[in-house]
Amino acid sequence: MAERLFGTDGVRGKAGEPPLDAGTIRRLGVALVRALPARPGASRLLVGRDTRESGAWIERELAYGAAWAGAAVTSAGIISTPAVAFLTRSVPFDAGVVISASHNPFQDNGIKVFSGAGEKFTEAFEAHVETIIADRSWQVPDGAAGELEHRDFADKYLQHVRQALPDRERLGPFPIALDCANGATTWLAPRLLCDMGFDVTAIACAPDGRNINLECGSTHPRALARVVVERGARLGVAFDGDGDRAIFVDRQGRVVDGDAVMLMCAKHLKSAGRLRGDAIVATVMSNIGLELALGEEGIGLVRCRVGDKYVMEEMVRRNLALGGEQSGHIIFSDLLYTGDGLITALNVLQVIAASGREMDELAAEFMPYPQVLVNVRVRRKTDLREVPAIAGAIDRVEQRLEGHGRLLVRYSGTEPLLRIMLEGRDGGEIRQWAEEIADQVRAHLG
Repeated sequence: MAERLFGTDGVRGKAGEPPLDAGTIRRLGVALVRALPARPGASRLLVGRDTRESGAWIERELAYGAAWAGAAVTSAGIISTPAVAFLTRSVPFDAGVVISASHNPFQDNGIKVFSGAGEKFTEAFEAHVETIIADRSWQVPDGAAGELEHRDFADKYLQHVRQALPDRERLGPFPIALDCANGATTWLAPRLLCDMGFDVTAIACAPDGRNINLECGSTHPRALARVVVERGARLGVAFDGDGDRAIFVDRQGRVVDGDAVMLMCAKHLKSAGRLRGDAIVATVMSNIGLELALGEEGIGLVRCRVGDKYVMEEMVRRNLALGGEQSGHIIFSDLLYTGDGLITALNVLQVIAASGREMDELAAEFMPYPQVLVNVRVRRKTDLREVPAIAGAIDRVEQRLEGHGRLLVRYSGTEPLLRIMLEGRDGGEIRQWAEEIADQVRAHLG
């Protein structure tokens, strides 16, 4: 059996260490080309990356392998993940590759792949790539990895994004604050919003290769919240390192997550007759309060595994218009089948334009149950039912929650962590129950 390289969001690891060492990356480039559907002529690959210092050499090594396998490789340079997804489909290319570790620190990096349709490849395709890599009957010849052909596609992508806000003039003067996480949206987000006539204040827009996501971006929105209040902005948007998610801050400085955004956008799409199937997709991590609020509007909630590619797959299967994650990955399938922080931001602005209400008013309609998330570092990812002490703690908590809450225990797909999530009526109570499980995990797997 081939070794698993792909997790929930591509290949992840420390840059320079397996599986992100030069040799494995070259083999991945070869395997990707060989796994693509056959077509006349050479396969065409588009590669984009975020601002990590390791991105440039990883891009060169991957392109070396892909070119040796017969592909023509073009670099879009530093550009967001959703931009690569869009460009792969629209230019078109046979596949798009993004070199990024999203919201992780600069030491990490990753490789994720999009099909020619602009969608993340299926697990079956990833398994096929892994099988080719594991086949030691072939080797990549030695040689220096040279520079790639580079093309600037930013204008083409931003023109597409602008479609998400057709009613810009209804917003009038609009001060807005942005946190670009020192990442891939640094040159995209301020440019787009300034060109559209917004009064933009931007922070975390000075990437140096090592400061991506460092106390900034969608996982650290507090600095943005201070700027929103100090500058009197009507809202703030924090992107992650590769630009596929957005977390918001309202004019009061309060953080607004993906669940609240999905609720306000679902209601807007339904009122406009654009919510196909009168349902949306969210992961098992979305708060039960979202499900209850949607139900009051006659909107269904379909849950899926954590990971925006699973959200996308469920949306495609059911032909739905909206889906996403609490973390800010939101997919508007009429524009793109992957999360896009800029498209999400413009959709929220469109809701504000159409409703005449501010974000704090819209977000107040989402009433989340208290939620606790505890991450426990583990040495190995063992089946929890095979550890009686852990299984017993889980069973006891589930019995207490029955009928008025949720428990979700799962391993991270990208890190050596067990995630314990509880929702219930009493925040202090569920915190205590989460720690009961966490203590057993630390004792037996930590």
